Amino acid sequence: MRSRLSIGTAAALLLLVSWLGIMPAAAHGDGGIAPNGLFFVDYRSMNGGSDGVMLVNVDPESATFGEILQTFELGEGVLLHHLYYNRDQSRLYNTTLNGEFLYELMLERDADGIPTITEAMAIDTGDSIVGEDMYFSEDGAYFWMTFIGGFGGERDGSVGMFDAQTNELLQTIVAPEPEDAASGEPFILYPHGISANEDLGYMLVTSTVHPDLTTGIGNTVTLIDMATNEPVQTLLVGQSWEDLSEPVEVLMLRDGLPPYALATTVFGGDVWVAPFDGEAGRLGEFSEAFDGSANNVGVALEFYIGPGDDPASDEDQLLYVSFAVPGVVNAYSLDNLPELELVKTFQAEAGTHHFGFFRTESGREAMVIQNNLLNGEGINAGTLTIVDIHTGEQLGRLDLTEDYGMMPESLESAMGNAHFAHH
Repeated sequence: MRSRLSIGTAAALLLLVSWLGIMPAAAHGDGGIAPNGLFFVDYRSMNGGSDGVMLVNVDPESATFGEILQTFELGEGVLLHHLYYNRDQSRLYNTTLNGEFLYELMLERDADGIPTITEAMAIDTGDSIVGEDMYFSEDGAYFWMTFIGGFGGERDGSVGMFDAQTNELLQTIVAPEPEDAASGEPFILYPHGISANEDLGYMLVTSTVHPDLTTGIGNTVTLIDMATNEPVQTLLVGQSWEDLSEPVEVLMLRDGLPPYALATTVFGGDVWVAPFDGEAGRLGEFSEAFDGSANNVGVALEFYIGPGDDPASDEDQLLYVSFAVPGVVNAYSLDNLPELELVKTFQAEAGTHHFGFFRTESGREAMVIQNNLLNGEGINAGTLTIVDIHTGEQLGRLDLTEDYGMMPESLESAMGNAHFAHH
């Protein structure tokens, strides 16, 4: 049994915050655009110290641009990975590749609603290791989380289902890989990305890579029936079963968007699309909608639905995708699926990974981009770049690695989700 970090509870604090009504809104009023430039940034220490989370002002128009308002340490080698707010954006979670694999970050807000982290509560993930992505149910009752390491085997992987109120692990979903991956038998292997469409009643997880990055590589997406938590279909994302494309994130379109699933891949730097057949409850075959190598980009990573060109419209939305090589974010129209029309390209730096949307002090709609992928050589600029999402102009840059010895790993708005829809 892994040792647990003894860090107590913040139940009294949550009750107080709830009573005072100082909670982040379920939406920012702008459809996923954060009202200011305060962001939580996960970081790894490059100086042998503890990894943790910082609260930093990324608004170049602010007098305190680049100021770190808080640094909260979790421990050496914890390697924080993804930040997630729950469905009503009242609670903040952090998945980690080491440490306890999942933490709730307990928040206290001042009179202006600005949060600081007071505690990190370790959540029991059972025997599953190496925490990756999360999905929260629309009713706020449950969340699911992918564990790329599963129970620690060479060909492993698991998905945990938790009570979103108590953080209790309710069920662990596993499906061993068959001898012949092309047999049609569904399986879960190295799950990383996760997404769901609850109106359709299905969830998707990707098969990426073994945690040591060498033992094994996946090339599939698996469909899970949310009524039973049973995997029902595993589909190839690649040209052939020998094409180890390494899918990273998956996005099952929802909220009135067409019934398609999208997946990004490391190898090729591609975006793949598959239609969903509601009557059959199954996905069609994945096809390549964007060829990264043909467009001089590689290592496709994150999906977010974000604002389009009309600042006044929450209905005007684009698909934003990050590419670690050479370091860009592309925005695509979803109007002609399964085709993806490239609308804009935003220049960032090597290792472009996570990003979020916010408004500057003057009201400009901007995007802050985190440039680092697991400190890999050539994809670890260690910076945050800030761009205007309408003009593409770079508004600012923070070099957290050079200035503070902190390599940024992911980010999220301190005020709630900084996007219309997460992958």
